[in-house]
Amino acid sequence: MTRSLPLTTRRSALAVGGLAAAAAGLAACSSGGDSGSSDGGGTSIDLEERGPITLARGKDTTGALADFLSRWNDDHPDEQVTLIELPESADDQRSQFISNAQAKSDSYTVLGLDVVWTAEFAANQWVVALPEDTFDLDALIPATVTTGTYFDKLYAVPFTTNAQLLFSRKDLLEEAGYDQPPATFEEMWEIVAKVQEKHPEINGFGSQYAKYEGLTCQLTDVVASAGGEIFDAEGAPHADSAEATTALQTLRDGFDQGHIPQEALTYKEEESRQAFQDGKLIFLQNWPYVWDHFQNDDGSSQVVDKVQVSLVPAVAGEGTSTIGGANYAISAFAKNKGTAVDFIAFMTALEQQKAWMIETATPTATAAVYEDAEVAKTFEFLDTLKSAIDKGVSRPQVVKYGDVTQAIQEAAYSCISGEAEAADALAQLQEQLTGLVES
Repeated sequence: MTRSLPLTTRRSALAVGGLAAAAAGLAACSSGGDSGSSDGGGTSIDLEERGPITLARGKDTTGALADFLSRWNDDHPDEQVTLIELPESADDQRSQFISNAQAKSDSYTVLGLDVVWTAEFAANQWVVALPEDTFDLDALIPATVTTGTYFDKLYAVPFTTNAQLLFSRKDLLEEAGYDQPPATFEEMWEIVAKVQEKHPEINGFGSQYAKYEGLTCQLTDVVASAGGEIFDAEGAPHADSAEATTALQTLRDGFDQGHIPQEALTYKEEESRQAFQDGKLIFLQNWPYVWDHFQNDDGSSQVVDKVQVSLVPAVAGEGTSTIGGANYAISAFAKNKGTAVDFIAFMTALEQQKAWMIETATPTATAAVYEDAEVAKTFEFLDTLKSAIDKGVSRPQVVKYGDVTQAIQEAAYSCISGEAEAADALAQLQEQLTGLVES
C-alpha cells in the first residue's frame, strides 16, 4: 500500500515512459543563481522578477476566492493577481493548461492543478521546480506534499486536499441492531441484508461507478485497502496482483448480490449524493461536501439528522480513500515568477488555509487547521476526515495519466458491469499498463 514518506527520501510521481531519461535530466540541473531556483528544465526562477500575475484554475463554485484575491491585491498594488476561470470539468481544465503550455504562452502564471497532474506537467517541463524553503512544508499533511513532488523535487504546493468518507443511515442501522458503521465490505453486505429484511425498497451501497475519473478513484482505494497497489514506487504496474483481483471481485460481488444497485453504474458524485439524500441508499461513499446537503432543512433532504460518518469500507484492514484536492504550480513560460512564489506562499499559509476551510467547507492541506476549534464547528467529523486524509492513497502519479486512467476505467467497468471477470479484466489492464511503461 502506498504510504507517505518524508520529502527528502520520497520518490514520488511515477514517470510512466522515460523514467531513466527524466531522472538523468533532472539530476543534471542546478540553480541558476543565488536569487533563483532551478525549474528542472535548465532555467531558473528569478525571485526578483515581480509584477502582475494571473491565477488559472477551475471555476470557483464556492464564491469565496474573490475575497482572498482582494486581500492579496489590496496589499500588493503593483503585483495584482487576475483570476482566469477555466471550466468546471477537470478534463477541460487539463486540456486548456496543456494547450497554453504547448504554445509557450505566458497567459497563465499560477496554475491550479489536479493532484494527479504533477508528473505529467513536470516531466514535460510545463511547470518549474519551486524553492522549497519558501514554503512551510513541514506544516502540511505529508500525504498532500507527496502529490506535488516529482523525483524528490517540489513542483506544486498543496492548497486543498480531500478524502472520501462513508455516510451511513444511523437510524436504519440502529433499527437493525447495529451501533457502529461497517469497517469492511463484508460487514457492510451483512448490514445491508439485515436492513433490507424490513426495508426492501431501500438500496444498499452507492459510490461513483460510472465510466469516468471517479471510477479510477474507486479502484485505486479499494485495491489499496486490500493491501495492493496499481503501480509501485518504481513505476511498475501490478494491476493483476492477487490483492487487486480480490479488490475488484469484492465490487463485482456487491453488484452480483444486489448490495450495490445496478443504477450505481451511472453514478457520479452528484447522482450518488442525490440517491442517498432522497433516502434511497443505506450507505454512500463520497466526498465531504455532501454533508451540508444532507442537513438541509428546506425539505430537499430525507436524511436530516439520520447520518453518521466513518472511514470508507475496506476489503481487509483499514479503509483507504483516494486523495483529492488541488495544488498550485507556476508555468514555465510565465513572467513575474517571484511574485507567483510569494502568492502561493500567501494562499497556503495557515491564516488563509483556516479561512478557506471555514468559508468553503473544503479540506485544506495544513495539519494545524484540523486542530482548530473554530474549524471543528464547520466539520462535525473533523477527526475522521483528518484520519482519512492521513491514510489516503494517490491515484497513479504518471506522465501518461490520460491513457492510464482510461485503461483503469475500462477494465474496472467491464468487470463490475458483468462483461468480464475480475482476473481477465485485470490481466488485460496489466498488459496495457506494461505497454505504456515500455513505450
